[in-house]
Amino acid sequence: MKRITSLLAACAALSFSAGTLSAETWDMPLAYPATNFHSENAAKFAQCVTEGTSGELEIVTHPNGSLFNGSDIKRAVQTGQAPIGERLISAHANENPLFGIDSIPFLATSFEASEKLWAAAEDKMKEVLDSQNLVYIYAAAWPPQGLYAKKDINSTEDLQGVKFRAYNTATARIAELAGMAPVQIEAAELSQALATGVVDSMITSGSTGVDSKVWESVSHFYDVQAWLPRNLVFVNKGAFEGLDEETQNVLLECGETAGEEGTRKAEELTGGYLEELRANGMTVEPPSDQLREELAVFGETMTEEWIESAGEDGAAIIEAYRAQ
Repeated sequence: MKRITSLLAACAALSFSAGTLSAETWDMPLAYPATNFHSENAAKFAQCVTEGTSGELEIVTHPNGSLFNGSDIKRAVQTGQAPIGERLISAHANENPLFGIDSIPFLATSFEASEKLWAAAEDKMKEVLDSQNLVYIYAAAWPPQGLYAKKDINSTEDLQGVKFRAYNTATARIAELAGMAPVQIEAAELSQALATGVVDSMITSGSTGVDSKVWESVSHFYDVQAWLPRNLVFVNKGAFEGLDEETQNVLLECGETAGEEGTRKAEELTGGYLEELRANGMTVEPPSDQLREELAVFGETMTEEWIESAGEDGAAIIEAYRAQ
């Protein structure tokens, strides 16, 4: 009997040890500060996965580019240096034009329109990511993008020669059309770049403006509502396929919730961000009629250019979006 008891105890210990060894911890690099709503949403997603798998898969977030710089996150996940990560997908439109679907200026300028555009593009986006060794988990929108400047901007002529922060092909192209000088700057480097005069203007959300305390360097925000870009969360395909089906389902279900919650939070916070910019002394106002009209022309040009570069898939997405 003692021998049987000892054997049972040994088996139980072995079983516990095997269960412990089977648990995984995934490090998740993020490009934005821990207090940014996208980073907070990612942390909730990570908690959802950890709790949903009873700790068998624990996801630990690393905000503000602390694990990988923003520009390196996608490649890190593709190559297996990180199992999961979050990235502003339009920053990779130079790899594939479809990654820039959410940043075509003045195509989808409201949350409702942005949701329709993403619904038209989502399946094709999943296919492209799959071809790059990535599994799509969720996407969440940013607030509408506005124009920041250190001076009054009443027309695109006022932007001539201005040093302009570019973070994707769309912002670089706007700089070219307006005669500005584009400078590639990641979010984690933005405050320093503004303070040292590396850039004087940019198009980005009220959220990024608040995160970076841009009122210390710029004076004006024009609510041009250029587009609503999205952050995507994706997983290395090998890491995903290494999970059992139940864990995969938890990951996808938590992702679906996080995508909905992240976009809802963006919409909820949009007005507050602009109020915070105003409270810190910035001039916050809509663009002049002339500036709006001139930027709209840029949008028409860039929409046609995007359709041409994206080919049949791009044309089909735009057609599906406009038919809704």
